[in-house]
Amino acid sequence: MLPYFLNKKTRLLAVIMLSLSLSGCLYWIRAYQTYVQMGEFDRYFKVGVTDKFTLHFNEPIMYSDDFIALAKLFPSENNVTASGREFRYWFRKVDKDNTVLKPEIKFYSELQFNQEQKITAWSFSPLFLEIAPPEFLEISLRSLGGAEINKETKQLRASPAFTSKISAELPKKQTVLTKLGQPLEVSEDNENEIYMYHFQLETYGIEKGYEDRALSEIKLSFDKSNHELVKMAGSFAGLKVSINYRKFQEQAPENQKQAKN
Repeated sequence: MLPYFLNKKTRLLAVIMLSLSLSGCLYWIRAYQTYVQMGEFDRYFKVGVTDKFTLHFNEPIMYSDDFIALAKLFPSENNVTASGREFRYWFRKVDKDNTVLKPEIKFYSELQFNQEQKITAWSFSPLFLEIAPPEFLEISLRSLGGAEINKETKQLRASPAFTSKISAELPKKQTVLTKLGQPLEVSEDNENEIYMYHFQLETYGIEKGYEDRALSEIKLSFDKSNHELVKMAGSFAGLKVSINYRKFQEQAPENQKQAKN
């Protein structure tokens, strides 16, 4: 039998080792707790729209380091502010060789943190709203309250069934092209033209094996019949986003069958 003092040290070491092993999972726990808050959206969040879209966190849980750990990417800018800290992620349009195009076409995602380094606001710049209109961005966030969780990929699949429909108009293809310019590639399916763009995140010190996360591939689906933007899918600093706008849009009876396809 081991001496008492050795047992005590062994127990302490075991506790320390367990704490260290669990610390790597804490950011996932805090991310999950934030997801749970989505179920009571109006209690825990507030949306503000000016020239940009901002999601305010009323009772923040996640820390600034959590976002770096989850994305495996550092922000383009990391600035100390009067209220705490600000992360800004810059995405610039690139060609097939990942060369930044001139004149620059760029957008940003911005995170605000308080003095405790907890997130208080998440904003998206005006250009991003050209492909994710504020009304649809808000309702897609609200729908996460009924989202399904893929335990293997740790991704959320939003369910429009948990939200009401909205009557907002969808962007037209020509309007989007005016802002984003010509795509890198165009493909099509039976009903849609699919425009693909590449945007490169300005970052540094990428962890080996995660280099591809700095490249954002954005696919925009336009209805062939009316040229409306009906779907946006992309990856932004490790955050995968896919919004089928028609599933959130009120449809006239004659268009409901088409919207389900």
